Amino acid sequence: MTQLDVSNLQDKVPVTQKILRLLQKVVAQTMEHEGISRPLQLSLVLVDNATIQELNSKYRGIDAPTDVLSFALLDEERETIPCLGEEPEVLGEIIISLEKAREQAREYGHSLEREVCFLTVHGLLHLLGYDHETEEERKLMNHKEEEILSTVGLSR
Repeated sequence: MTQLDVSNLQDKVPVTQKILRLLQKVVAQTMEHEGISRPLQLSLVLVDNATIQELNSKYRGIDAPTDVLSFALLDEERETIPCLGEEPEVLGEIIISLEKAREQAREYGHSLEREVCFLTVHGLLHLLGYDHETEEERKLMNHKEEEILSTVGLSR
């Protein structure tokens, strides 16, 4: 089971209990969808546009706000030993701008909950090794995102 730690470091967009419950669900569904059952820990940090712009500039060289950033901490190349009574391994950190998520939800005509969950699944798939550099990769990621979101009632 994946332990999800959510930190809200912004005060511009309210974080409801509904959002927090949905985040737990989509993380669990993503891990189940990908067949991952070993204990892992994931950090999700909710920030504003100014904070994510600073991080985007520092780590990607793009001086503009973005919606989501993922930072992998677990090296999937190394062999892991199943944790028996130990702390779960840390998979990584996903950072989401709630301001950007709210903007995009309005632009796409769906709820903030759906957008935040979409960005969480997107970031988590990156941590699990998926990318969208090619059209084929983009289609695969998009298909997985939509499958996972539909399992929690957040399909388009």
